[in-house]
Amino acid sequence: MLRITLIAVLSTTLFALPMQKKEIVSAGGPAPVGPFSPAVKAGGLIYVSGMLAQDDGGALVAPGDAAAQTKRILERMRTLLVAAGSSLEQAVAVTVYLKSAADFPVMNDAYRPFWPKDPPTRTTVVTDLLLGAQVEIAMVAVANGAERVVVHPEGWAKSPNPYSYAIKTGDTLFLSGVVARNGRDNTAVGGDIKVQTKAVMDNAGELLKAAGMNHSNIVSGRVYLPDTAGFQQMNEVYRSYFTAAPPPARATVRAALASTQYAVEMTFVATSSPREAIAPGQNLSGAIKAGSRLYVSGVLGQTPENAGDAAAQTREVMAKIGKTLGSAGFSPADVVEGLVYLTDLSLFQQMNDPYRAFFGSAFPARATVGAGLVAPGAVVEIMVTAVKP
Repeated sequence: MLRITLIAVLSTTLFALPMQKKEIVSAGGPAPVGPFSPAVKAGGLIYVSGMLAQDDGGALVAPGDAAAQTKRILERMRTLLVAAGSSLEQAVAVTVYLKSAADFPVMNDAYRPFWPKDPPTRTTVVTDLLLGAQVEIAMVAVANGAERVVVHPEGWAKSPNPYSYAIKTGDTLFLSGVVARNGRDNTAVGGDIKVQTKAVMDNAGELLKAAGMNHSNIVSGRVYLPDTAGFQQMNEVYRSYFTAAPPPARATVRAALASTQYAVEMTFVATSSPREAIAPGQNLSGAIKAGSRLYVSGVLGQTPENAGDAAAQTREVMAKIGKTLGSAGFSPADVVEGLVYLTDLSLFQQMNDPYRAFFGSAFPARATVGAGLVAPGAVVEIMVTAVKP
């Protein structure tokens, strides 16, 4: 009798546990302008698509006004996060895409009141945007009640802008965009791309150390270079920090930064979970598997035959992503977040058709921006994150 009762209790408990399946989150408002979901909830995180300042009918509000657009976007995000069981206060990582670096101060002024205390990490870069927008914002958040710990190295000055340097939730650490700045007094570190890359990687190392990690815990990185002529020099310094473990997944694009005094900015995600590299290379791995998550590098699909053809390149990119997912035991249905870089946003619809065909339905969250690519002839690069239930 005791054995039967125990089995019944265990069965009831197991079936009551959440399965952590990928969940699409929506909260009304305008329909997405492409094959992506407003937000996806999976693996303890909420991935919010890159959002524009649209009204409920889809029209862009306050054209040319970055402050009003920032406010509208964050208000829309607040509504979406509430529908996902979260809030702006539970945001852990934000990426702000600006059409013009000149709008950085007014965006900051509009952004700051939404987080009077412990703002999320943030990366701000300058890219081309859809619909003639001045601002696009993407976000990652955790559910209400979930762990959200601000990480701040001892002796570092407070950030001069409204963001935290790093935030830890569970086994995952999100870092703000790191530039060549002295953390103790916020002065810029001068020098060429090699000097600045070293300063960036050393700053990242201090943030990681404050969270009980090091460079070998990094699983994903995004590198922004205003001038890709320094790409190889950046790589030379960058790879010297990953001798104890394969380098993380990574995408590198040409994008202007909020300040012209910096030659490179890098954003990282790290984890304390065991880390497995898929197709490790010299400067990046094809993907990094850590726990239930898979971080896939930015993938290119250019060939001599498809130069300039966004549809053909996207088909090739998605085929490569499919192989990487499969080799790690994941499927397209597990993808929760995508980031698409296009050299020309007029190619948006050409890219969307094969992208849509790859996922079929239950699309991941996604941001799509215009940026320069490193590889000659490439017009599209796609980076994804997947989560298994």
